[in-house]
Amino acid sequence: MSLPVVAVVGRPNVGKSTLFNRLVGFQKAVVHDRAGVTRDRLYEEAEILDRRVLLVDTGGIEPDSAEDLLASMRRQSLIAVEEATVIVFVVDGKTGLVPADVEVADILRRSSKPVVVAVNKIDGPGQEDLATDFWQLGLQELLTISAAHGRGMYELADAVLRSLPPAPEEDELEPGTPIEDAEGEDGPVRIAVVGRPNIGKSTLINALLGEDRHVVDDRPGTTMDPIDSALTVDGRDYVLVDTAGVRKKARIDDALERFVSLRAIRSIERCHVTVLMIDGTEGVTEQDAKLAELVVDRGRAVVILINKWDLARGNEDLSAKAVMHDIDQKLPHVTWAPKLFISAKTGRGIHRVLPAIAKVYEEFDKRIPTPQLNNFLQAAIHAHTPPQRFHHPVRLYYVAQTRVRPPTFTFFSNTPEGIGPAYRRYLQNRMREEFGFEGTPLKAHFRKRRKPGEEEEEEEKA
Repeated sequence: MSLPVVAVVGRPNVGKSTLFNRLVGFQKAVVHDRAGVTRDRLYEEAEILDRRVLLVDTGGIEPDSAEDLLASMRRQSLIAVEEATVIVFVVDGKTGLVPADVEVADILRRSSKPVVVAVNKIDGPGQEDLATDFWQLGLQELLTISAAHGRGMYELADAVLRSLPPAPEEDELEPGTPIEDAEGEDGPVRIAVVGRPNIGKSTLINALLGEDRHVVDDRPGTTMDPIDSALTVDGRDYVLVDTAGVRKKARIDDALERFVSLRAIRSIERCHVTVLMIDGTEGVTEQDAKLAELVVDRGRAVVILINKWDLARGNEDLSAKAVMHDIDQKLPHVTWAPKLFISAKTGRGIHRVLPAIAKVYEEFDKRIPTPQLNNFLQAAIHAHTPPQRFHHPVRLYYVAQTRVRPPTFTFFSNTPEGIGPAYRRYLQNRMREEFGFEGTPLKAHFRKRRKPGEEEEEEEKA
């Protein structure tokens, strides 16, 4: 059942993101004094008193702006208005009523949606008179709040709740049922789209969604917040997360951009599959390599997209074979990731992206039965025995898969410390040859096998 949508709209820099964070309960949206920091729609579930809603933060409506970026932000805000069940119209009490507020109010009035006017930056009772002029907007529900200090939040929540349609009756879960159990194991595949700034991440997601959900602009850094977008294809649910471009630390002089880059990295951690986008006209950069290493370190499945391939036509130095060789040389830690040549702008190759993601997710979630694993281990040892340690043989007795996402294996040995990096890589490569695991990192742990009686002694000590 879909949740009612509460859209937070208004002119840029009136405090929408601060209010959004206050209602959500944590800092989801980027907040900064600079106007226009929020540029896309940002979604998050929140609880308005006793009612679950989908809260939407928007980039701001400038009715008469001719600038391309502000015009794109306005389009995103108007889409949020169309999706909304209730609209919270935030205005700046300290600035007072301005002509743009009147024009935004006219837009909202034509939507025929319930509108609650929140006069923000009213920090105390002595400033209540600042809200008087806003009654001229002709909207019935008007409240004074201070999003920064939490003033008036209960009254605002109550007004929103009263504007929502009655909640339909729904079957309640058994007491104590975990949410993950209730949703089942076949939840949506979460995908983080990452890469350097201006690489085409938002263009790719718009192409996959079939709509302009994300602001696209030629200037680097247009996307500031990670944006979650739901998508269902062939009966499978996906959640696409468009993230801010990640720059080198030395180039992040702006405190705002530094925070946004950190948010992009955190987005990797909450996804199953990471789509790493590389500029096909520039090749692999040092930052691409570091980002790939970060993804593998976080244990996420990977699909590599070589974007802007339409621009490579006619360039004799840019052949697919040369680019693939460059990737293998500069990204040796993700040689197992599938690689696709695409053009997010023209749509070339886009139809292959989701099938590749679905495939690597299956590998990411794959579990191998223990008998098959131990047959593999014996064959691998027979082909190449572990090197000795201090002239003593190193033995591997058996292996078991201990988890998925990513596939993780525990090998039991008489001398775990004797298994060096080279032999670890050998086992992982043989495992890929035997079982596949395309697009997913493999984790391997080596433990000492206890002698008979050791386990019981340890349990007694515990």
